[in-house]
Amino acid sequence: MILCILICWLSAHAQIQDSMQIKPQPPEDNIKYPQLQIKGLFQARYLVGMSKDVDVNGLHHSDGSGTDNNFMLKYMRVQVRAQISKRTEVVVLANLADFKNDPKSRVLENAYLKYTFSPKLALTAGQFRPWFGIEETYPIDIIKSLDWSNQYTEFGKLGWTSFQIGMSATGQLQLGEIPFQYAVSVVNGNGKNQINDNDNGKQYSTRLVFGLSKKYNFNVGLNGGIGEVFSKKVYALGIDLSSLVRFDPRWSLDMQLEAKQATNHVLYNSIAPELRPDNPDQYLIRGVYFLPNIRYEINHKNLSAFELSCRYEYLDTNFRMNSNPRQTITPMFGLEFLKNYGARIQLGVQFDRYKHQVENTSQYNNNLFIVQVQSRF
Repeated sequence: MILCILICWLSAHAQIQDSMQIKPQPPEDNIKYPQLQIKGLFQARYLVGMSKDVDVNGLHHSDGSGTDNNFMLKYMRVQVRAQISKRTEVVVLANLADFKNDPKSRVLENAYLKYTFSPKLALTAGQFRPWFGIEETYPIDIIKSLDWSNQYTEFGKLGWTSFQIGMSATGQLQLGEIPFQYAVSVVNGNGKNQINDNDNGKQYSTRLVFGLSKKYNFNVGLNGGIGEVFSKKVYALGIDLSSLVRFDPRWSLDMQLEAKQATNHVLYNSIAPELRPDNPDQYLIRGVYFLPNIRYEINHKNLSAFELSCRYEYLDTNFRMNSNPRQTITPMFGLEFLKNYGARIQLGVQFDRYKHQVENTSQYNNNLFIVQVQSRF
């Protein structure tokens, strides 16, 4: 009931400015529909494992087997955006690189329709990324580190982040002098490309963002969600801070800090029914990461900018019952050859450390060297 009231209230007062928003258009009488836009992303890596008996995927092999170096095609994305009327757009995003795996639940990423009633309200339905944190608000091709955070990946498995099937309402308004954004979503919660929901429960989430300083682009985000999975109540909470400080036209510092906690219902349901407790909140996941990124604009004809980042992550997927936190440090250096990340090369190292190492599992200390190239088109 509270969620419905919030949607109704916000729909009367809010507007949105997200990455999918329809840009201002000339008078509709002069526009011919549909308008098509095609974009793409190529991203490939070379990985070298620098830890004995640990492969490039972080899995330990006590018998010495496993691959410690690998060329990898990460993304070959193609996106088609069709503006079919002044207020309506349809978006399809596919990652063709996923054909190298079993494509049954892969390849298709975004597939949604978005209708903008006015600048005060937009509704999205289909398969999309519901807002539940900073990382949902930008695509992988402009990420400031090697990849999504470990926290983002785990919360995607739990149905709160990454590509999900459902509906969402988004908007923006002014609270006095403070810009305010919101997103309210309801999803199946069992990931992308699923024929049906795997149970009768749904997951409801809300994201609220407050712009507290225009000068420093300082934003505070509050995230909350409740739901039901196999007749058990689950929840998720999060808070995030972001800021972009421009020292001069060339130097800038981008910072992100995010913390989340949720019911780890995937782990809970993997336990035999006779062994698991009645309350799934005995299995909780908790994580935090901090990502500073320094950027220098060179604006040379052959080199646009360089970036230096170092992300620290702490993640414990079961801190209440069987704690074994993972700490990850990922320093990265990037060179941008075309503006707006059109082409870039990144060099970095990922250091993984566990409180307790477990042989023949991915819970094992690991050092990984990465060279990554990408191009947006």
